[in-house]
Order: sequence, then C-alpha cells, then structure tokens
Amino acid sequence: MKYSSQMVAKPYFIFALILLAGEILFGLTMSVQYLYGDFLFPALPFNVLRMVHVNLLIVLLLFGFMGSTYYLIPEEAERELWSPLLAKITFWVFLVAGVLTILGYLFVPYAELTKLTMNDLWPTMGREFLEQPTITKIGIVLVVLSYLLNVTMTVIKGRKTTISIILLTGLFGLAFFFLFAFYFSDNMIMDKFMWWFVVHLWVEATWELILGALLAFVLVKLTGVDREHIDKWLYLIIAMTLIAGLAGTGHHFFYMGAPGYWLWIGSIASAAEPIPFFLMILFAYNMVKNRRIQDDNKMALTWAKGTAVVGFLGAGVWGFMHTLAPVNFYTHGTQLTAAHGHLSFFGAYVMIIFTMISYAMPILRGRPHGNCEKAQKVELKAFWLMVIGMIGLTLALTVAGVMQIEMQRLPDSAHAMAFMDAQDKISTVYLVRSLFGLMTFSGLMLYFYSFFVKEDKAVA
Repeated sequence: MKYSSQMVAKPYFIFALILLAGEILFGLTMSVQYLYGDFLFPALPFNVLRMVHVNLLIVLLLFGFMGSTYYLIPEEAERELWSPLLAKITFWVFLVAGVLTILGYLFVPYAELTKLTMNDLWPTMGREFLEQPTITKIGIVLVVLSYLLNVTMTVIKGRKTTISIILLTGLFGLAFFFLFAFYFSDNMIMDKFMWWFVVHLWVEATWELILGALLAFVLVKLTGVDREHIDKWLYLIIAMTLIAGLAGTGHHFFYMGAPGYWLWIGSIASAAEPIPFFLMILFAYNMVKNRRIQDDNKMALTWAKGTAVVGFLGAGVWGFMHTLAPVNFYTHGTQLTAAHGHLSFFGAYVMIIFTMISYAMPILRGRPHGNCEKAQKVELKAFWLMVIGMIGLTLALTVAGVMQIEMQRLPDSAHAMAFMDAQDKISTVYLVRSLFGLMTFSGLMLYFYSFFVKEDKAVA
C-alpha cells in the first residue's frame, strides 16, 4: 500500500461482500417460492423479496465502486486522498441509509412506507429498481456528490491518467443519469422513458466505463504492460461502449408507445453492444500475453480474465440473443430476460468488484504480494463454484424462457397455455436453477473463508 488513505476502501469492500451474501440469500428464497408459492408467506411475499434482491444488487455495486475508487485514485493521482475523513463519513451515512431502507422494505408494507416517508410531497416510488423512498434517493445524491468531490479534488491536485479520467467520466455519468429517477409523470410513456434513462444508461453505458477503468488498473499493476499500450485499448473499448450503449437505449423502446423507427435504431445499436465486451476479452488476454512482470497474486489476474469472459457471455451473448425486435417480440418478459440479467450483472460488475477486492484487500491487510498460495487455492475453488453456479443458473433460466415461449407465445391464443400452467410445467427447471444458486452461495462462503486461510508453517 503506497498511501495510507487507501485504507478507507477496506470497509466499503467488506460491506459490499456482506450485501452480496444477503442478495444471494434473498434470491435463493425466491427460487424456493417458485417451487412452493406459500413458502414464508405472508411474512416475506415474493414482491418484497424481489424488491430487496434487486436493491441490494444496486447498493452493493455502489459500495464496491466506491471502495475501488478510493483505492485506485490515490495511486493514479500519486497523492493521498483529498479527504479520508469525508470518505469515512460517506461510508457510514450510506450504510445507515441503505440498511434503514432495506428494513423498511422488509417490515413496513410498501403503501405505508410511501406515507411514512412522505412520498406524496415528491412522488418517486413504486418503479422497479427505483423503489427507494424519495428521502433515500436524496441521501444517495448527497453521498455520491461528496464521493465525487473527494475523488475529483484528488485527481485535480495530482497526476491525471487515462484510467482516472475515464473512471471519473463514468462516475459523473452515473450521478447525472440517476437524477432522472426524480422525474415523475402521470404519463406512463414519459415515465418509462425517464426510467430507462436511469437503468439502461447506468448498466449499459456509464457503468461500463467504470468497469473498463477498474479492469485496466488491475491489469497495469499485475502485468507491468506500458500504459500507452493499455490506453489505446481502453480508448477503443470506451468509444464502442458509448456509441453502442447510448444509441442502444432504443432497444427498450420497442413496446412502450415510442415511434416505430426505434425498432431499427434499437436493434442495430444493441446488436453492436457485444463488441466492446468482446474487445475486453482481447484486451485482458493481450495484456497477459505481453506481461513484463510475474505477480504472485494469481487470483486477481484470474478474476480479471474471468470478468472479461463472463461479462461478454452475459452482457454480450445473452443480451444479443433476445434484443433484436423480431426476436424480442416473443422473448420480452420471459425468463430469458432474467437469464441475461443474472449473468450480465454477475460477469460484468460483481466480478470486477471481486477483481478489485482480490487485488487490493491482501495489500490492505499487509500482504503486498497477495494472499498465500494455500489461500489462493481455496479462492480458486470459490471462483469456479461461483462462475459455474451462475452459468448453470443462467442456462436453467434460458431453458425456462424457451419453454415459456413455446407454451405461451408461439401458439395462437386459443391454444396458448395459461401462465400458471406453464410455470407448473417448468418447475423441474426451477429446481435446477435453485441448486445452481446454492452452488453460487457456497462459492461465496468459500471465498469468505479464503481470507482466513494461512500458510502452514514449515516443519523444522
């Protein structure tokens, strides 16, 4: 660790992993409810579990991004963080706000929560992924603004690199597009436009800039490749990301009352979205091939390469499978959407958080050359359990989606199977999905255990 202020990243990383464990547990509970509808009802109905599941994902990624930034920026700027105290205060404010919001979801009926948080004064609640009370959304804005102030001032006062500039661009984009969450309209079409300006332009545009910057940082540290070489790759990836991601917003406008030309714009642009993810694979493996150093932290490099590959599969391949308008006509709202969502979020964003944690946490814990060999072997098993678990889960959801289409979408209305009858036919596939979910969770538990593994002392 070169700068003492990098230590502020540690609690962010730890809490992100705790939230990930909670998110998977809620996901597993929902998977059981797919098989046994009355499981934990009415204490924890499906709609509440799903709301907590997706909100935990967003919050854990934000904590992971913040921790990664607080570790990365001092090294890139070659100076201490502008205000370590502000970073610590931000952590606790965000933690308290996040925990209280999740507890509100779990223990207060949502209609009552809207009244309790005075949503009527500025209505923003009730939309998927953006269920947070208005007061929580305001808190998120304040947290992100203080976070941006801290890292921006650090960069301004220190060295400017391509990695830090692209990271800041992604972070400012994240902050800007979240402001559309405060727009409320009685017109459902306008409301849906604003909703996509948050959700799509986060996950398929600005967050990809953050992903690219974090991946490049780890590869610089682990391979020793010249920055000029990495910068060229990074510029190409980011250019493709912005072109495809921004225009690709149109692939969500297919069936929401938007003009028909979005069918063409959305289809063409979204068909190009796998390209930057494929470039990330070439980027990562090219850097490893041309490496100048052999770092002892093999697992951080494994996570980096895994991020590129699994991110391409989830966001690229599974996204392309059902994003073209003629295909989306049949697949929209089926389990194929869930398959794409699970693997893309895990591969692109959760795995880059693992990459940063596996690189930075050993250093923050006084192990500059990474965890011991024994710990890394345990972590490798955890890596494969989680990756195979998520790919298996995705394949199960893909099969479920295809079965839905075959039974509900392709037949004419006279022969189409009722929704719940179709769900009953898919129940065996849902059981397989649950088993792969358990595998993923066991991998995470093994990953936690790897932090406590120590090398056996040599016997004299």
